[in-house]
Amino acid sequence: MKFFFGKLQYNSPVTLTFALVSLVILLLGQITDGLSTNLLFSAYRSSWTDPLTYFRLLGHVLGHVNWSHYSSNMVLFLVLGPILEEKYKSQSFLIMIAITAFVSGLLHVVLFPNTVLLGASGIVFMMIVLSSVAGMKDGKIPLTLILVIIVYLGGEILSIGSKDGIAHIAHILGGICGAGFGLVGRRP
Repeated sequence: MKFFFGKLQYNSPVTLTFALVSLVILLLGQITDGLSTNLLFSAYRSSWTDPLTYFRLLGHVLGHVNWSHYSSNMVLFLVLGPILEEKYKSQSFLIMIAITAFVSGLLHVVLFPNTVLLGASGIVFMMIVLSSVAGMKDGKIPLTLILVIIVYLGGEILSIGSKDGIAHIAHILGGICGAGFGLVGRRP
């Protein structure tokens, strides 16, 4: 057993910590029948004088409704996160996550005041587009980036306004943030 645990490496601290904290928050939500998730890890219109409003603008990316919601976000998060964290370094990657969370949380609250936003899918979309932009060389646009935009973001744009319970605007904003971070990160 010592041999096995001695070989484990906490290789991507931001990625692994995010996934583990999200899992703990999911379990806490299950124990509290969703009360903790709604109170702390869901973005929705509330009083701007309530300090929790500002916490929720960032914290909503850590909350998930159930295991299916969590696992569908974390599979891609755990695949892309270590690659991006290595390329951009942990601190920059964490800042990208925080900015994407804040932008998607704030715009969701302003544009869709009667709905709740939670989950890491906006972050995952940021990571998908960021990983595609990272493939740019010599100023040439990778075909994979074009396909990602058409397949992922195009589908999200077409789905805006549907009553499927999915925050398509968070996905679009995440994709825009990913493209922006990738392009800014490419500057000499």
